[in-house]
Amino acid sequence: MSIARAVLLRASKSPFLNHQASHRAFVKRAVRKFMPGERPEDALDAGLRLAAEGRGTVFTKLGENLTSLADAVAVRDHYLWFFDQVAARRVPGHVSVKPTQLGLDLSQEKCAEFLEELAQKAEQTGTYFWLDMEDSSYVDRTIALYRGLRARHEKVGLAMQAYLRRTPADLEALIPISPTIRLVKGAYAEPPAVAFPEKADTDRAFYELSVRMLEAAAQGKCLPILGTHDVPLLRRLVDKARELGVPDGGYEIHMLYGIRDADQKQLREQGRTVRTLISYGASWFPWYMRRLAERPANVWFVVRSMVS
Repeated sequence: MSIARAVLLRASKSPFLNHQASHRAFVKRAVRKFMPGERPEDALDAGLRLAAEGRGTVFTKLGENLTSLADAVAVRDHYLWFFDQVAARRVPGHVSVKPTQLGLDLSQEKCAEFLEELAQKAEQTGTYFWLDMEDSSYVDRTIALYRGLRARHEKVGLAMQAYLRRTPADLEALIPISPTIRLVKGAYAEPPAVAFPEKADTDRAFYELSVRMLEAAAQGKCLPILGTHDVPLLRRLVDKARELGVPDGGYEIHMLYGIRDADQKQLREQGRTVRTLISYGASWFPWYMRRLAERPANVWFVVRSMVS
């Protein structure tokens, strides 16, 4: 792991830096590269603009590791409201949540109950519902929650991380239930025994896992979502999908708001299904630091944003 990445991941866990950054207007200006605003209305407005270009969206409210079930209830209620807003405004958007936002640290049973309510709401409003994956300590519990939802709902998806050494086995175990998987490279600080420390190894794992998902897709056993900004890697996988006979609608490409925007447009113009992940909310600091850690070169953009 590079020194810059290690420093940024460490910063993401600092309450002091979180407090300082969250109260500095010039820092918030820089954050707008990756999110259109803190309010849900900002996210929905951005989703409508992207829809005009033929892109879908995936929305998520930032925040994790709540300390009370009352807070989890509030998050559930927010997302129930948000699903209604997506439907009312006719935004072609999905909703993605972190299980810790719904009290996973406090009660897996209550978390499962809240997730079921949201999955039902997604079904009623005709959209997809996603479970984000957090650090490696949550993988088993998150997969268990996903299995429970998938047994009752078709349009539910799970994020998985290519840099975790366990992911190939986890993917194989899920293919029999015909999952929807958004594969990402991974953005948490993990020990080398748990996750690949070298970027080249993660890139290779991402390609191999994506090919396995595309092979399953060719047999109607998986909906693969390629969640990466690595455009050369995406080109290879688009070619592989064509080789395997997976049509353009048989997989999707997901990228973050504000990153590779021209490439997102181009991929859409070439017939790919593209969705842009839009985050909103006041609890953006840990997420923002992890985004910078994925590509530390973005720090230079931030510095320029702060002084411009």
